[in-house]
Amino acid sequence: MIVLGACALWSLITAAAHGGRPEGVLLAVLAVAAGYAAGRICGALAPVAAPLTGALAGIVLTIGVPHLAPGPQPGVPLGHAGATAALLALSTGAACCAAWSTAVPALRPALWVLAAGIVATAAVLGTTTGVVASAAVLLCSLAAGRVGHRGVGLAALAAVTAVVTGLTWAVASSALPEGLAASLEGPLTGHRVELWQDALALARQDPALGVGPGRFGELSATSVASPLSDGKPHSALLQQAAEQGAIGVALLAAAFCWVLYALWRTARPTPVALSAGAALTALAAIAAVGNALSFTAVSVGAGLLAGLATARPLAGEPTHQESVVPGDRQV
Repeated sequence: MIVLGACALWSLITAAAHGGRPEGVLLAVLAVAAGYAAGRICGALAPVAAPLTGALAGIVLTIGVPHLAPGPQPGVPLGHAGATAALLALSTGAACCAAWSTAVPALRPALWVLAAGIVATAAVLGTTTGVVASAAVLLCSLAAGRVGHRGVGLAALAAVTAVVTGLTWAVASSALPEGLAASLEGPLTGHRVELWQDALALARQDPALGVGPGRFGELSATSVASPLSDGKPHSALLQQAAEQGAIGVALLAAAFCWVLYALWRTARPTPVALSAGAALTALAAIAAVGNALSFTAVSVGAGLLAGLATARPLAGEPTHQESVVPGDRQV
């Protein structure tokens, strides 16, 4: 709560310093906090039913609400595709958490089938990012059953996030070799890269405070020139750097690091912690190169999954030092 409160306060400070609209940041903070509180409560009362319900809700929301935000949709490369992939990854993580939480061996295969079905749903919807992210979460969850020390797994997830964010910054600053930069610019699209470059240029104008929350769209030449622009650079990292400066980036990193620390300390089984960590890492990677965190449904889902994975169930469960429930050892 301290980290989220600091994020909200800093958005107000930067808005007061340079003008801007902090409402979007405040709404995102409120969504994450509400989702996290709901996850802690529901996870304590129903450690299996709650993540299962969350997974099903994510699927229904993804299929039933193709446009998850109001306003113009610039198309698949810069539109809602990132939010769709993020919701599917979070839903896969929730299904995996439910599978590892149940003490009924006969129920677990059905939950694994549900997780695999989410990957198939991503393929049917035509979101390549969703397929890759959901499949990665499922594979990481299956491998988590063989991990004895969750700290190693969480450190690996942190390293993956650091690599993705580093590559994003390197692409924006044109620091990569020409061959690698050209190969990445293809799937990212040149328009997105130009938005990133504008964000980096704005960040350099005021490295400490940024230009103010919500002001990227009016100050970015690329965004102004695009008739269907949503006024965002489509990278959470670069948006924070441009609009809220280095301190805003540090607060965003602190929120993610705190989630990994909470998963490390949780009393839930290690596979549950690593499954949730894999899903949240997939979300972080998608948000680093897309606009996923601008959608309220994604913010609520991220908080909900973190709350479910760190809740203290009322029913007895194995300690955080055990990877699987005792009934699985015979199998």
